[in-house]
Amino acid sequence: QVQLVESGGGLVQPGGSLTLSCAASGFTFSDRAMSWVRQTPGKGREWISTINFSGTRTTYTDSVKGRFTISRDNAKNTVYLQMNNLKPEDTAMYYCETAGSPEYRGQGTQVTVSI
Repeated sequence: QVQLVESGGGLVQPGGSLTLSCAASGFTFSDRAMSWVRQTPGKGREWISTINFSGTRTTYTDSVKGRFTISRDNAKNTVYLQMNNLKPEDTAMYYCETAGSPEYRGQGTQVTVSI
C-alpha cells in the first residue's frame, strides 16, 4: 500500500521558516523523482519543486527560487522542503507527490503565513 505522509506545516509569521517532511512507503522511493505542489482555493494547484531520484538535480518554480530548498534522504524514504523567508502568498496546503507515472500524492499539510 502506497503512503505519502506530509508533516511540518503550521502557522508562521512573514519572514519565518518551516521545514516540511514527506515520509514515503509502499514503493521503491529511491527509484522515483519527487515533487512538492501546493493548492489554494483561489489559485488552484501550483507545482513548486522537483528533485530527481538521486537528489542530484532540483528544479523550482520562479516564485520560490532562493527561498525554498528541496532535498531527500533515500535511506529514510523521506523528501523535505525547507522554506525560508515565507510570505503570505505562500499560504496553501502543501502536498508531496511522485513525479511521473504512476502518480501518488499525500494528504497534505497546511502552511499559513500570517501576522
